[in-house]
Amino acid sequence: MSQLTVQQALQSAIGHHQAGELPQAEVLYRQILARRPQHADALHLLGVLAHQVGQQDHAVDLIRQAIALRPNFPAAYSNLSNVLRQLGQLDQAIAAARQAIVLAPGDLEAHNNLGIALQNQGLLDDAIAAFRQAIALKPDCAAAHANLGAALGEKGESDAALGALRTAIALAPDYAPAHNNRAMVLKDQGLVDGAMAASRQAMALRPDDPEAHSNLLLNLHYHPGYDVRTIAEEHRRWNRQHAVPLQKFIGPHANDRNPERRLRIGYVSPDLRAHVNGRTLLSLLEHHDRGALEIVAFAQVLVPDSLTEQLRACTDQWHNLVGLADEPAAELIRRQQIDILVDLAGHTAQNRLLLFARKPAPVQAAFLGYPDTTGLSTMDYRLTDAYADPPGQSESYYSEQLLRVSPCAWCYRPTCRPPVTARPAGPITFGCFNTFAKVTEPMLALWGGILQAVPRSRLLLKAAGLGSPSVRERVLAIFAQQGIAPERLELRGLEPTQGGHLALYGQVDLALDTFPYHGTNTTLEALWMGVPVVTLAGASHVSRVGVSLLSNLGLPELVAGSQEQYVRIATELAGDVPRRAHLRATLRQRLEQSPLMDAPRFARTIEAAYRQMWRAWCQKNAAS
Repeated sequence: MSQLTVQQALQSAIGHHQAGELPQAEVLYRQILARRPQHADALHLLGVLAHQVGQQDHAVDLIRQAIALRPNFPAAYSNLSNVLRQLGQLDQAIAAARQAIVLAPGDLEAHNNLGIALQNQGLLDDAIAAFRQAIALKPDCAAAHANLGAALGEKGESDAALGALRTAIALAPDYAPAHNNRAMVLKDQGLVDGAMAASRQAMALRPDDPEAHSNLLLNLHYHPGYDVRTIAEEHRRWNRQHAVPLQKFIGPHANDRNPERRLRIGYVSPDLRAHVNGRTLLSLLEHHDRGALEIVAFAQVLVPDSLTEQLRACTDQWHNLVGLADEPAAELIRRQQIDILVDLAGHTAQNRLLLFARKPAPVQAAFLGYPDTTGLSTMDYRLTDAYADPPGQSESYYSEQLLRVSPCAWCYRPTCRPPVTARPAGPITFGCFNTFAKVTEPMLALWGGILQAVPRSRLLLKAAGLGSPSVRERVLAIFAQQGIAPERLELRGLEPTQGGHLALYGQVDLALDTFPYHGTNTTLEALWMGVPVVTLAGASHVSRVGVSLLSNLGLPELVAGSQEQYVRIATELAGDVPRRAHLRATLRQRLEQSPLMDAPRFARTIEAAYRQMWRAWCQKNAAS
């Protein structure tokens, strides 16, 4: 630096920075600031570098210093928006992006950053407008087209989303995020083969990207052509590729080895909000024995809501993981002396499995959010029940030790209480409100057989994917091949409110569960609204959830062991008007009085499982 001018040093630092040589760039930026502490460009770029290495709070501080020195600094505002978004400070991120646009209306990155922040906040129309403005500025920007596709897909406009993503891939075939976004849209359309192919393409382009690989794992469960052995091996491959290299960060745990003391339980989840997992956890937290357990939440929640606040009120400590990289997040958990760390997400969106790969707690367990093994060799247990995972049937396919709670591993918490309405006499209406990725073509063919067997019956399907004209046309064509006229089908997209969604069950006589991926909350919602559900049992957890729910409700006769029996149960119940009327009148009370809504009992069984885990660890580590 001594022989370089400040401008020469800055250009050299930028060169290192652009080449990915971050340590060299950081040294030069700091040398510039040592000579000129108020150098706005060096402060700004050092802030960008801090963001890249996961030091988000430091990045915000440095970039704000640069803006204070140079208020008309559009690039700094744009990058500040990006960092604030990753910290979950979405209002501030949007304001910073808008200020960048005021200063530089033609700044492509500012429009992109604005769109992403708006999308994260759920303002999809505004996000779409921002991405379209970015495209107007630079029509050949693949990232803007890919972002537009993601936002359109989230809004349910999947045909338009795929068009935007095709453009992105045509412009930049090697742009992995476009392939990943395409996988998610295709999944929502029920085109699981295409979704898996897109995920594999994203993985080929970015082998070190765990998100694309997790998307593939989730999609495998929707496909009827993959058996449990194949899916288990793919989970093990995810572990070998993404998690095992992080085992070097695992250190000894100094937790007090008293097996009967009060335990510190940590819950890690992106769903501590208005989400089925958040509602289930609230039932658990409200009834935890706080004399036996201290509850610590680690929330990966971008947009907190009223349920987030309810959950927070039920904890002893609450930590926000948004914007915190895996290594410092793991260190935070280790400092908190968590005894049992519980993952509630598995391989679903915004998961923090790479945090669990670092084993920050002596005991780690998976629960609720994912229908299979995590694959992690550092995940000690998985909570389940004997219906979903019969003893001796599936242990070899899990990396975790299965710990079965009795009688069930579920607890339903309704969002509202619409009245259960009686169904009029006349032709029966079957229904399925599961996500459309679960509605495979073999499933549609099976439902077609039921419609053929029950004259004048109708089928009501509701899912976000059915908002797409191409999906509706495909579904109608599949049924037409079986001689089912379109007037016997009603295809609906999402309802705008939860109350409207539940009220739609007033038009359904009998719900048909999906296979191989059963419904969980969807099944419970149907039962809550007085609608019986027929399910088809399979060999693995993902196709046995319905078995657990119906068995715990005392309705094992609605569980089929074969496709033929599935059709027979549905058709016989369709013809048994008194039986259906009785079920409709009594199912809600039956659900309320079952283990499926007994939150205190649920809490006691989970707590007993935690104590069993802890005693086993203490016994194993007693001499160390």
